[in-house]
Amino acid sequence: MMNENALPILLVDDEQHILLSSKSLLRLAGMHEVRTIDDSRQVLPLLQAENVSVIVLDLLMPYVSGRELLNNIRRDYPQIPVIVMTASDEVEIAVECMKVGAFDYLVKPVENSRLISSVKRALEIRDLKNQVTQLREQLLSNRIKHPAAFSSIITASPKMLSMFQYCEVIAPSQLPVIITGETGVGKELVARAIHELSGVRGKFVPVNVAGLDDNMFSDTLFGHRKGAFTGADQARSGLIAKAAGGTLFLDEIGDLTEISQMKLLRLLQEQEYYPVGEDSALTSDARIIVATNKDLREQTTKGKFRNDLYFRLCTHQVHIPPLRERLEDIPLLLEYFSEQTARALKKKKPTYNNELVTLLKAYDFPGNVRELKAMVSDAVVRHRSGLLPQERFREVIGNCPASPDAGSQLAETVVGALQGALQRLPKLSEVEDYLIKEAMEQSRGNQGVAACLLGITRQTLNKRLQKAKAKE
Repeated sequence: MMNENALPILLVDDEQHILLSSKSLLRLAGMHEVRTIDDSRQVLPLLQAENVSVIVLDLLMPYVSGRELLNNIRRDYPQIPVIVMTASDEVEIAVECMKVGAFDYLVKPVENSRLISSVKRALEIRDLKNQVTQLREQLLSNRIKHPAAFSSIITASPKMLSMFQYCEVIAPSQLPVIITGETGVGKELVARAIHELSGVRGKFVPVNVAGLDDNMFSDTLFGHRKGAFTGADQARSGLIAKAAGGTLFLDEIGDLTEISQMKLLRLLQEQEYYPVGEDSALTSDARIIVATNKDLREQTTKGKFRNDLYFRLCTHQVHIPPLRERLEDIPLLLEYFSEQTARALKKKKPTYNNELVTLLKAYDFPGNVRELKAMVSDAVVRHRSGLLPQERFREVIGNCPASPDAGSQLAETVVGALQGALQRLPKLSEVEDYLIKEAMEQSRGNQGVAACLLGITRQTLNKRLQKAKAKE
């Protein structure tokens, strides 16, 4: 997959020393793909043959002026941001250039930080515009272009499909990504898929930052020089260096201390970091993806998470729905985990009946896919008869907190059916009787499963059934 940020930045100026210094500056800032042209007549032929990400254009040049080039580029290549750079500090010229469509106007001599920030902003704006266009195309086509990247995620859910489409769009960007979702939904799997789709050459380096104090965080991520602290007999590169040209995945980001949050913010803003004991900053080109099961917005209001870091991280937000919101995935996952465990144990894959699927769909799964995998693996290990025993699942589930989705679907079915039949709002006793009847039919007479669907204990259901039988 082509990475939009791999497209070169084009510098156009008739002064060679300015081209050389600007190119060196941008490359030091992590923008390695930079091309230069000192003859303005070569610009339009190059744009016809190649694509570029951003153009930094001098206005006062021989042959073809910068103003003429600006007009032609904005007319024929409107997707390319053009930053105008000139020695003239006249307001009228600046206004004229901005009206034509220049992204920014810089006056020579340009401060290094000003040039870097202007080019970075132009790259980000172009990147976001491209993503909006691609996302619109993806949603209209209602398909994913690279299904192999998501092959480790077993799903048939439309919610997951939409999430995959969004991941495909944001993958080429170098901007940070935050992945949210409950424990066990598969946040690292999604992060790996984004990395694979990004097209970067470097490694995917995961690290769980939960429980790391400030010193451990710095040493783990940034490394240290020899003699930085007692026991530092050798210099060591951190994981950020290992992720050079690739992706650094930080899990449980909501558990970072405030000092560690500040260090991460600097890394995101400046692409710079300090190994422990070093006075000179090193640069990083690693893509940062973070994940959390916490509500970071709520954490910011409580003062537990930096507001500026939160907004820096949430440029791209991926939310993975919990298993209870994608019940259609349960049969697929049950089949997959059964086969996977049986193969690992060199056993024949067990079968199961529909009542087991109904039972699992009624459960809330606070541990999500990870919890289901543990349940199925344990049941496969224990089974002897060729059929997965429901009893083992009931032992784990206990009183079986009903899934909100399963309960709401059943309630809608019952109320709708009664209201249509009675032509009036049904009484509570009528709804209760019909609910019990419907639950027993869906569970094929299995009281344990029916009780789970209703969110009550098996003993309570048994009493209601006996009461209903007595009425007859």
